[in-house]
Amino acid sequence: MKLLVFTILLGSSLYSVDFKYEMGEKLYSESCISCHGKDGTSNTKLRFIVSPRNLNKTILDEEQSYNIIKKGAHYWGASADMMPSFESVYNEEQLRSLAYYISNEFNPNVEKKIDSFYAKSDLIPENKKPKMLKRGKKIYTRNCSWCHGLQAKGDGDASKNPELSIFPYDLTKTLLNDKQMFLYIKNGGLFWGTHKDDMPSWSRKYDDYTIKSIVKYIRKNFVKIEKK
Repeated sequence: MKLLVFTILLGSSLYSVDFKYEMGEKLYSESCISCHGKDGTSNTKLRFIVSPRNLNKTILDEEQSYNIIKKGAHYWGASADMMPSFESVYNEEQLRSLAYYISNEFNPNVEKKIDSFYAKSDLIPENKKPKMLKRGKKIYTRNCSWCHGLQAKGDGDASKNPELSIFPYDLTKTLLNDKQMFLYIKNGGLFWGTHKDDMPSWSRKYDDYTIKSIVKYIRKNFVKIEKK
């Protein structure tokens, strides 16, 4: 009897997963494929001020993707609103299914990839930890504020120059956790799926201690949502 119940539950679980994937695939074809492409690479003939992300390289996990799909990128700090909100288009089950499909079809191992990359970063010696906020503030003010602004709202001087045509994020709204933020700063936007290098890789200029110090400074002073 127990074996029968287990078999029924297992079959039901597999059916739910398959149904979720199929629903997400259908919705992706309806709403996402024109921008992100069939294979998620965003190799589209459409022209945008800010090109869609390559979903095969995105740093976002499934829950973060769900939040972006639901509320739109602007809600989470993007200066441009090319990625709209689908909250009024799809119900909760559909939004979850779409995020599930995108995460499992295009970038299923992103969390393991992030953990692997982060594990290779330098550990911070205990004697340097008290100095991190001071170091982070110094480098953020010197380099990051030119784009993101002194209060990290994406309103730095560079964002106001039409010739540069860049759209820095409002970091007070970021969904990224500390590991993701560190790797995004270290590797740059292109590595994680953007189609421009407005967000450069800082790994050649700064060591891991400095980049982690920047993350610590941003997290403590600007980010308004709780870290994951």
